Amino acid sequence: MQKTDTSKTPFSHFLKQKRKETNLTQQELAQKAGVGLRFVREVEQGKNSIRLDKLNNILSLFGYEAGPVRQEISGR
Repeated sequence: MQKTDTSKTPFSHFLKQKRKETNLTQQELAQKAGVGLRFVREVEQGKNSIRLDKLNNILSLFGYEAGPVRQEISGR
């Protein structure tokens, strides 16, 4: 039976998938993006609070960018 990790987010899965599709190790991704290896590991492990500028350094390697997204608020 496969154990599921509930701490991981859809984004952490997305980043890991993109990294593997480009045949990069975590260390190589960190170097190319100009961020630390620890940051890459934390993102892939689903850390909830991360720096957007560093995240965008990584995402830009895959042609993506993160930013604010408007949410609908109930009762307004």
